[in-house]
Amino acid sequence: MARKRKGRDISGWLVVDKPAGISSTQVVGKVRWALDAQKAGHAGTLDPEATGVLAIALGEATKTVPYVTDAMKAYRFTVRLGEATNTDDTEGEVIARSDLRPEDDEIKEALHRFVGDIQQVPPQFSAVKIDGERAYKRARDGEAMEIAARPLFVEELVLVDRPDADHVTLEMICGKGGYVRSIARDLGNALGCYGHVRELRRIWSGPFEADDGVTLEQLDELGQTPEIDAFLRPLEEGLADLPELTCTAEAAARLRNGNPGMVIASDVEYGDECWASYQGRAVAVGQYKAGELHPSRVFKQA
Repeated sequence: MARKRKGRDISGWLVVDKPAGISSTQVVGKVRWALDAQKAGHAGTLDPEATGVLAIALGEATKTVPYVTDAMKAYRFTVRLGEATNTDDTEGEVIARSDLRPEDDEIKEALHRFVGDIQQVPPQFSAVKIDGERAYKRARDGEAMEIAARPLFVEELVLVDRPDADHVTLEMICGKGGYVRSIARDLGNALGCYGHVRELRRIWSGPFEADDGVTLEQLDELGQTPEIDAFLRPLEEGLADLPELTCTAEAAARLRNGNPGMVIASDVEYGDECWASYQGRAVAVGQYKAGELHPSRVFKQA
């Protein structure tokens, strides 16, 4: 007999405005404690020193994590010009310096190179796997690695502030898998002056915004009290980027059992990935085919 999980069987999303100095995994643990939740996971890691939106899925909402992870995201970050570090942020050692400081117009012109479909090499200190081992573990041992470039779609990258000659603040909207530290490093190299990330904040991720997030202080104050549940957001918010189809009670029962069910659809085409709802609650995600949804994931909400 399987062991019963400890905690409450609750489902939904909790959006945290993560502060600097704590890992994403630690935030997930704190959320699980605060809501006494059986199951939790985040939709996209933030570096420990980064701040901003960290969306935590609970219970059945963990099945929607891939749709938030794949969604567009926005970052505001400050680049320190004139220095390169081995981690591409302030946590590392300075490995190169330059006295060159480009003008604003030069920076704006260089930013065009990083918009659209680009190829990006992840930082040496990153979680990508090299021969089955995390790159950061090998980098800590002093190993220099050849990391293959990866595709990234950047919708927008703009200069929003120039606090002083040594710093520029940028905002970027990009797809899944973007490394802001790589953008800072590559921009500095393109400008001939080096660069690394000094501050980084994720402004929004898919449907979730940092300004709507719960703080760690609120989690500590309200954790394991009835008041914390007021911050829980519906599972369905994680499906915001997919078309919604509606169904009857009979179709919902079929879908929950993993069988195709009839749906009411408009503006969707054969083979589109969609989600079906009954009385406003998600029943399943799957492919739309000739009036039916063929489920790939089903939700069992109380």
